[in-house]
Amino acid sequence: MDQLQFFTRWLHVIAGIAWIGHLYFFNFVNVPLQASLDDAGKKAVNPKLLPRALWWFRWGAMLTFLTGLLLFILIYMYLPGAGFGANALLSGGGGRWIMWGMLFGSIMWFNVWFIIWPINRKILRGEMQPELIAAARRKAYLASRANAYLSAPMLLGMLAAGHMTAGFSYAALLGWGAVGMAVVYIAIFHAGKVGQEA
Repeated sequence: MDQLQFFTRWLHVIAGIAWIGHLYFFNFVNVPLQASLDDAGKKAVNPKLLPRALWWFRWGAMLTFLTGLLLFILIYMYLPGAGFGANALLSGGGGRWIMWGMLFGSIMWFNVWFIIWPINRKILRGEMQPELIAAARRKAYLASRANAYLSAPMLLGMLAAGHMTAGFSYAALLGWGAVGMAVVYIAIFHAGKVGQEA
């Protein structure tokens, strides 16, 4: 069981790096790039860049989601010798931190699979009427921005379970979540300027 937990956690972290790395790529690098491209540039760049990036993005999200769910079951819903059923860890501070992290992560996963990816797939395949593209891109953009901001409290929930030894508190969730969102905001705000001087 320890080896299964270790392997699942390792896979969860690797997949999470791929997912959140692509999320930050889209928000910090690709959005400013797309704003600087004209229609001809988008037609030259996007068919080569976006399908590959979106593939890693969506499957990173799915693998992170599934391995996270499995980890939750193994750690919080299984008691060695007694079998399945909520154990005492779930009602403790760590369990509450994890559940908040899971909530934010689940919202992010939903945004990837049911908003961001379907819209981009239709646009890239030419399946969307031209007059609908601008509104659809805006919807995908807002879902991606929401995910960027939610990544801060999501990661807080995931990491706090093992490091906030005093237990769970809403003040810590709100405070540290706000700090994380502010860092993401600053990164997004400066994303268009970074690298221009290079």
